Amino acid sequence: MAEANAPLRGAGRRRAFWASLGARALANPLLALAIIVSLGAAAALVAVLLGPAVMALVRWVARLLGWGLLLLALWGGYSVLLAKVRPARRLLNKLNLWLSGLAFTAAVWGCLAFFRPPGGLLAEATYGGYLGLAIIGAPDALGGLIVAGLVMAAVVLAAPRRSWRSARWLAPRLWRLYRRYPLHGLPFKALGGALAVGRLVLRRRRREPEETPPAAVAASDTPPSEEAPAAASVPGAAASAAAGHPPAPAAAAPQEAEAKPLRGLARALYALRSEGRPAPPPQRWVLPPLKLLDDIPEAQVSEDDNEKRARAIEEALASYGIEAKVVQINPGPAVTQFGLEPGWVRKFKQVRELGPDGRVRVDKHGRPAVHQEEVSRTRVKVDQILALDKDLALALAASSIRIEAPVPGKSVMGVEVPNPLPDIVSLRSVLEGPPFQKLHGKSRLAVALGKGAGGEPVAADLQKMPHLLIAGATGSGKSVCMNALIASILMFNNPEEVKLLLIDPKRVEMTPYGPIPHLLAPVIVDIAQVTNALKWLNHEMDGRYRKLAALGVRNVEAYNEHPAAERRLPYLIVVIDELADLMMTSPVEVERSICRLAQLSRATGIHLIVATQRPSVDVVTGLIKANFPTRISFAVASQVDSRTILDTPGAESLLGRGDMLYQPQDAAKPLRLQGCFVSDAEIERLADFWAHGQPAATLGTLPVVTTERLDLTAVAPPLPALGDSGPSGQDSDDELLEEAKVIAREHKRLSTSLLQRRLKIGYPRAARLVDLLEEEGVVGPGEPGKSREVLGGRIAAAAASEPSSQDAHGPQP
Repeated sequence: MAEANAPLRGAGRRRAFWASLGARALANPLLALAIIVSLGAAAALVAVLLGPAVMALVRWVARLLGWGLLLLALWGGYSVLLAKVRPARRLLNKLNLWLSGLAFTAAVWGCLAFFRPPGGLLAEATYGGYLGLAIIGAPDALGGLIVAGLVMAAVVLAAPRRSWRSARWLAPRLWRLYRRYPLHGLPFKALGGALAVGRLVLRRRRREPEETPPAAVAASDTPPSEEAPAAASVPGAAASAAAGHPPAPAAAAPQEAEAKPLRGLARALYALRSEGRPAPPPQRWVLPPLKLLDDIPEAQVSEDDNEKRARAIEEALASYGIEAKVVQINPGPAVTQFGLEPGWVRKFKQVRELGPDGRVRVDKHGRPAVHQEEVSRTRVKVDQILALDKDLALALAASSIRIEAPVPGKSVMGVEVPNPLPDIVSLRSVLEGPPFQKLHGKSRLAVALGKGAGGEPVAADLQKMPHLLIAGATGSGKSVCMNALIASILMFNNPEEVKLLLIDPKRVEMTPYGPIPHLLAPVIVDIAQVTNALKWLNHEMDGRYRKLAALGVRNVEAYNEHPAAERRLPYLIVVIDELADLMMTSPVEVERSICRLAQLSRATGIHLIVATQRPSVDVVTGLIKANFPTRISFAVASQVDSRTILDTPGAESLLGRGDMLYQPQDAAKPLRLQGCFVSDAEIERLADFWAHGQPAATLGTLPVVTTERLDLTAVAPPLPALGDSGPSGQDSDDELLEEAKVIAREHKRLSTSLLQRRLKIGYPRAARLVDLLEEEGVVGPGEPGKSREVLGGRIAAAAASEPSSQDAHGPQP
């Protein structure tokens, strides 16, 4: 037993010796100094004896580990700290954290290996040493993937359960995304295309003779269009080539100067073109810059004037016993919106004051002293403030004010007071604003409307409207608004993306747009051609629906993105400046065509912008208004007109000159805006840019513009005269028309039910046959509840009776 305890006693004695030595050194400074000098001398002796070997070892370790030596030191210190704090058994339970730490350390070590110092001890290696290079292999993309994999492994090892739950949540979503956008074929297609291009390039190189000098190889790689001028510019070059003799050096010099070798993608595209495959078409259109539009500076509104008007509003309401406070002031271009917060209706009662002795106090006049206490309070009703709009206008010396209760998105009432000097809203300022830029990134048909009552720019998407109805009295800014809408579309769309059909019965508003290539047909100023244009639009809409159904897509956007589409379908925007003139000439056909287009044309990319200066019920019928959910009303004459166009009053109190109420499709109340102003000079510059502003210096050559426009007389010819059967084959779309004519000649009156029974067809087809017979003058116009009179049968019977009467009475003298 004593022998077993001997080593323990020896270790205890050694610890006691060193402890006593340390205590003596701390107590005696001379002894401590002697110990330090002795240790330093011993270290110097070892360095002198083993210096070269030690320095070589240090350099080798530094190059091997680099700055990773600090990572090892951190690991060592952390391990010692944990060993002091926790037992070793508890450390073994966190093995995944140790492995995660090792993976993260390896990732950091690999990141250090991507950087190489310019000089010093690690110049031959990297900051991560040779060990860091061993982790990543090489400082390239593969090394980056290895580092990313180590970081991912560290995260998974640190939180395995949470990583598993995240993977289970992410996997089905990635699968759905993959199912929606299948990309499995793209790598193989890209690889196949690269291999095809490589084969073509190798094939061209094999065709070239090996002994061809570099200059000749460069000349042979140029397209024929570049070789021909060079050969033609040298006299006798063709004859020398035909005789088999090389050209003279003097003649080859210009050829080498003009011939430029194609490299990279240009060589591959030329190889594809030489094999008969079409190269990608270059961009042909240049969009107009914003500098074509005028930049009008905004006028500054005086804050003192707004504060005075705010106090005047509060005092005017207080004079009528209404408590309210102006909490917001939003200056706009035409009006300033004052955010009014309704106050309280307070009820008080008089309470007698009591003294310290409990008796009622009296004042100096001997009367009981009383004070008022608030018993209850309720909010001021909004209707009380709305009823004082004219009184507020009188107090503010304004022609009219508008009260919006409440302001959308705010808990205040908006009192809109006209500015003394209204500001002009330029189209450029709205196009440069964040709302339009954000909307333009999502839709091609983003249009600028103007600025709100608070001065904020407002833009809209014509695709979501999807049709727009504009009404306003003469001089209210209706035509300027339409010009702003057209200019917004022309600024950001080329003729291959958007086509316009402009109908201008006034003959002066839209004629400046005549030379632009966006027009589907010349500007229509003849009302007789409007019906034909609307009929063509209905036929075009039906044809587009057939194309969409053939590819199984739902709208024109999906059709244009479909790989099997023959060609892209442009958007068609129909602009009608005056609906009242059309409704006066042919109300039934115009209303039927416009309503059918408004109901069905959204998915086909056809959008309508219709304007009128007389928003009465006979022009803006209930059927038209129901199919135009988005509307704009400028200043109108009466409240009845405002209700006709917006279903709410308010437009009769607008200021004019661009002041409008905008009723979006998804808003419960109209918004007050100041419309954009577009001058005639801006329109001329924009039209001139599209007509002549595609410079050859920008694109190399003028773009190939398709100038074919719609011939309205060929689309739907006018109706023939009464009794005229029309040109042959005009109604050849229905093969039963001739049989219907035979049946009509056999009877004096014709009805749809008779054609149904005799031809064994349905009602729609029979009704269409009757309409065709009416157009050819075979039957007369229809009357409710009665059959039609056969005009052709009566004429044929009269013609057949004439020869018999001549035979009976003989020839006339």
